[in-house]
Amino acid sequence: MSDNPVLFFICGLGVFNGFLVSLYFLLFNRVKRVQNFLFGLLMLLLSMRIGKSLYVIFTPKEERNITLIQIGLSACFLIGASLFYYLKASIENRKVFPVNWKISFSILLLLIVSIGIIFPYQFNSYFWNSYFVYFIYSVWGLYIIASACILRALFKKLIFSYKQCTTSELWLLGVFGANLLIFIAYIIGLFFFYLVGTITFSIVFYVLLIFFLSKKNREVIFQDIPEKYASKKIEEEEAKSLLKSLDKLIEEKSLYKNTSIKISDIAKELKITPHKLSQLLNDNMGKSFASFMNSYRIEEAKRMLKEHKELTLEAIGFEAGFSSKSNFYATFKKEVGQTPFQFQSQFL
Repeated sequence: MSDNPVLFFICGLGVFNGFLVSLYFLLFNRVKRVQNFLFGLLMLLLSMRIGKSLYVIFTPKEERNITLIQIGLSACFLIGASLFYYLKASIENRKVFPVNWKISFSILLLLIVSIGIIFPYQFNSYFWNSYFVYFIYSVWGLYIIASACILRALFKKLIFSYKQCTTSELWLLGVFGANLLIFIAYIIGLFFFYLVGTITFSIVFYVLLIFFLSKKNREVIFQDIPEKYASKKIEEEEAKSLLKSLDKLIEEKSLYKNTSIKISDIAKELKITPHKLSQLLNDNMGKSFASFMNSYRIEEAKRMLKEHKELTLEAIGFEAGFSSKSNFYATFKKEVGQTPFQFQSQFL
């Protein structure tokens, strides 16, 4: 048993917030989607498993409630399946929970409940801790592998064209990565430091939270994302018409100068859905929303560098719509092949 109050606070806060997030998506979220329900279920099961670890670590052995320990281990048995179906539902843009998924999940649920009834932890702790726990982690691990397989296209995209990854895709990769780290932490905990799983959960929970809050178009994460439209580009004539309207809108209103502009803002102006605009940019143009907007900012910056030599480079960057000096310099150098100073020097 541990009595470190700092560790208890850090780990306990992560578990508490995990339960809050799960309850929100399961009971109170107004956007009723299969994906949101599965994410809520995943968070609930993780929080139950991590809560069990926290309970065991900070409760004297003689005071522990055996039922809570069994519930925590049972929840662990279903984490992998919840992760797999959440990612699969998101990738395939499922509108309903398929019957075969319900059957598969029900079988797992029935199995773990039956084992718990036939071999309750209270009287079979040796069986659970010495044998069955390895079966539980094996099932979790197999679903981790299956989840990696359905994300293989996103992994390739991340490696070879990171800039084109959408917020939703990065989120799915982040959720997978977080679960993988928690799984590895618990495998390590089986043999060495048991507390590592609980600490890892708290860390990855807040990393994902920071990622979510830092994204300007974060609202798309928990809304319907477009079907995998690699083979379903917008028709050429319609795409040309939309691009013409898009270019006119951005140029006339200088929308690129707004550093907080979101894809949903522009889609609203064009009277199309954010998903359709994302499809137009990603598939028809091969650009992410950020890189598309930056192309306008680069052209504006180049114009100002030629015509406004009295302004500082930093001022020009901000005026063109870049959110920071470093972002301006890095993007300009990448796209133009020169620093803003080198580019401007040609016209002095």
